[in-house]
Amino acid sequence: MHVGIIGVGLMGHGIARNVLKKGGFALSFLDHPGNQPVDEITGLGATPCATPAEVAAVSDVVILCVTGSPQVESIVTGENGLIGALKPGAVVVDCSTALPDSTLRMGAAVAAAGGRYIDAPMTRTAKHAHEGTLNLLVGGEAEVLETVRPVLASFTEAVTHVGPLSHGHRLKLLHNYVSVGFMTLLAEAAAQSADAGVDPAVLVEVLATGGGASVALDRLAPFIKDGDREGLPFAVANAQKDIDYYRAMSAEAGAQQTVADGVSAALADAVAAGHGQAYVPELVRLFGKSAKD
Repeated sequence: MHVGIIGVGLMGHGIARNVLKKGGFALSFLDHPGNQPVDEITGLGATPCATPAEVAAVSDVVILCVTGSPQVESIVTGENGLIGALKPGAVVVDCSTALPDSTLRMGAAVAAAGGRYIDAPMTRTAKHAHEGTLNLLVGGEAEVLETVRPVLASFTEAVTHVGPLSHGHRLKLLHNYVSVGFMTLLAEAAAQSADAGVDPAVLVEVLATGGGASVALDRLAPFIKDGDREGLPFAVANAQKDIDYYRAMSAEAGAQQTVADGVSAALADAVAAGHGQAYVPELVRLFGKSAKD
């Protein structure tokens, strides 16, 4: 199979390198200013394309790894989009974090163009993408998943079929709400602790040996103790986007979102203050008294 990828950013670059190195597949990618440096993947044989349509024209599988639903919709149905050039039976694998309703619309558009669509959002971090050990939550037909499983295996540790189309994105939003929500709460607590002069190592130890033990703590502890943000290179603006996607999904379902509203407000304040590109661990500093003064 010839693989295409659109979105060679922090996560997509890792996917691309492993499709080439571990999977041994031919790879084409969209040449875009938002890409990470592509020297490594072009050195491994990847071919740049000028438009999504050019990627679609040569690919049996097209992986999308972009910011959210507006970007996915533009790539799939916009000018020079995928649906104008899809090969018959080609599979679009949407690894982005997107709104479930949008996913259903894009799936229908791809099906009308003779292709197939699955949503396969990622959990884990850019480090796991680089290592080829991402986890995917896949929504769509099981038969389509099996068709592309050899490609997905090149950059994943676990691929879980979670239900019909859009359920991957639905579960991803639930996952990110819990994950980002935990980290936002923890950052606020760590900021208050620092303002009070508590030894950060003691705070981490107390939480880790009690009810605060969690993946959220593991990811924020390096910043709490040593100011090291690199354990989670995930921008605050993207975290806010994911929470607001969760809120939109909840509002449509008529579900309660009181806590989600609070998390969104806390992140929105940081973004409005010009810190949208800060990494999530830096919320510990941004929530502190010194950052407010």
